[in-house]
Amino acid sequence: MLWIGFRRAIGADGGRSPAVAGRPDHGSPPVRRKLGITKPQPRVSPGDDRERTSVVAVGSVVISVDAELGWGFHDLPGPPTGRVEAGRRGWRRLLELFEDHGLPATWAVVGHLLLEECDGHHRGHPAGPGWFARERTDWRDRPELRFGRELVTAIVEDPVDHEVGSHSFSHVLFGETSREIARAELRRCRELAAAAELPFDSFVYPRNDVGHRDVLAEHGIVTYRGKTPTPEGIRAVIEGGLRGRSLLVDPHVDEYGLVNVPASLFAFGFEGTARRATERLWDDPMVRLARRGVDEAAAGDGIFHLWLHPNNLVDAADDRRMDAILAHVARRRAETELRVETMGAVGRRALASRDTAAGTTA
Repeated sequence: MLWIGFRRAIGADGGRSPAVAGRPDHGSPPVRRKLGITKPQPRVSPGDDRERTSVVAVGSVVISVDAELGWGFHDLPGPPTGRVEAGRRGWRRLLELFEDHGLPATWAVVGHLLLEECDGHHRGHPAGPGWFARERTDWRDRPELRFGRELVTAIVEDPVDHEVGSHSFSHVLFGETSREIARAELRRCRELAAAAELPFDSFVYPRNDVGHRDVLAEHGIVTYRGKTPTPEGIRAVIEGGLRGRSLLVDPHVDEYGLVNVPASLFAFGFEGTARRATERLWDDPMVRLARRGVDEAAAGDGIFHLWLHPNNLVDAADDRRMDAILAHVARRRAETELRVETMGAVGRRALASRDTAAGTTA
């Protein structure tokens, strides 16, 4: 079983002791139950008058991580070299930062990373061998970009109770692909998840390209990250930072019985020359914006949902950004009733709230 391989791999590449020099000791890793596929919660039908039930969360921060290594770029004609090469470094650094501050996250993992090996053809996958061409050409001798079981091991065995979710099998864009391919992607993820005793209850769409939500429901997904209702990039800085637009989102149960936890802010949406110039003259606008979102959640109802990729942590400046944001989250959690939750936790609470409300009105 893959799970046995995970446990043996600890300490080799992805493992580290709970107490690391220069970082706080959170104690021994908790004894974990074996992870199994969670039984799907009851769902409403598209015609149910309770569809798209809104769920107000009181003061919560959710952080989701699109964990993909090379798969986030394999379909691009010219993958960004710096980010491609930073995937493993950023993965480990992000885990360290979460542990430093004792904060859980939802790690949405590309299913292919759970494989030990493959020939790059994936016979039987309806996308065809062309979709996997980079595996057989440019990245044929780059297994570190294609596989990552030891990195998933590090998440599972971490002292912090992270959630492992799904980011599809091979980073297919669900808004553009066929239903057949979407089903094949989720079916393969479910097979790998079952072998590894991982739940995969939460789903993050590759490149936030939402589609085939009914197929997610068919395959037992409970929660997904929906598109952000707030501006992104430089507009996020202007609308959120200068004009005070709210960064909070309202999760809801959609017509397929799935819980949509929309994104609030991409942590690395303001980069390049504009970022460097702003930091020289002022400070990091994304840190300032994220802190405001956290403060909004701490002050009242709603969720602030931050997301990023491990490969966004390319250098020390990126590390400092995330450290500053996470330190603020931890500080506000200690000072207030703010909760820090995974997507799965929000989803379970949302469905329980819906079912309770249905029971009182029945």
